[in-house]
Amino acid sequence: MSEVIYVAEDNVGQRIDVFLVNKLVDASRANIQKNIVEGVILVNNKNVKANYKLRLGDVVEIRTQEVKEAKIEAEEIALDILFEDKDIIVINKARGMVVHPAVGNYSGTLVNALLAHCKDLSGINGEIRPGIVHRLDKETTGAMVAAKNDKAHLSLAQQIKDKTAQRKYVAIVHGNIKEDFGIINGAIGRHKTDRKKMAVVKENGKEATTNFTVLERFGEYTFVECKLLTGRTHQIRVHLTHIGHPIVGDNKYGVRKSPFKIDGQALHSASLALTHPTTAENMFFEAPMPDDMLKILEKLKILYKR
Repeated sequence: MSEVIYVAEDNVGQRIDVFLVNKLVDASRANIQKNIVEGVILVNNKNVKANYKLRLGDVVEIRTQEVKEAKIEAEEIALDILFEDKDIIVINKARGMVVHPAVGNYSGTLVNALLAHCKDLSGINGEIRPGIVHRLDKETTGAMVAAKNDKAHLSLAQQIKDKTAQRKYVAIVHGNIKEDFGIINGAIGRHKTDRKKMAVVKENGKEATTNFTVLERFGEYTFVECKLLTGRTHQIRVHLTHIGHPIVGDNKYGVRKSPFKIDGQALHSASLALTHPTTAENMFFEAPMPDDMLKILEKLKILYKR
């Protein structure tokens, strides 16, 4: 399996490594250069150097799957397991853990950890994403479910598609959200000038809806709950920034430097409700908030005497 990108007139003369940094989300220039050297990235089916200057009509191919499959290995990585049986495993994902291997991240992912922990995982998403039904951003913490067999995978994926599986998040954001609750509607697509970011766009975007409820206000900060009605890349982060309330610690979408100690955005998948794929039991899982978010809330309560 390969990803193919056609070079348009606007990109003629640009170095291929610079071009791909702007095209691929969360891929560093160093890792792109490494993949060029290893032959993962080709131009017109040929190996090139990182300083290759693109020409109109060039076909850039990223041979993702065959390389990733060869590099994926089981790794003994500690997991915070909320529930597990023969069909599913629910975990509280740690901050900084990538969900599945991608360009520049072949090890240390949740998939590597699951391969070591679980005897079986569903194969529907192929060898690079075994068991993965949905994902969380690298720096987002909290509840997520993986499937141990194809039957469970199909059931969970359908529940997410039909919106019968409920995912709720909590976030600490900049600014005081005046409304107690609301709905954010805005199609999400690639940012017009920064291709590594997503944004609310007028054209070529995918419909996206986020419901929010204010949990507590602290002066110039708000603790808010968000419920996804769609599942777009960086959806909550993009939508909250769009309404003028970027998440604390979000270096990609935030517009203000965070005064708090946190390595990533203060966004947590707090709960997950689903129907068990085999027993049809309604299940509800809560993931404790990480210490860094709890400390921020404690500090805000002291500062604003709550």
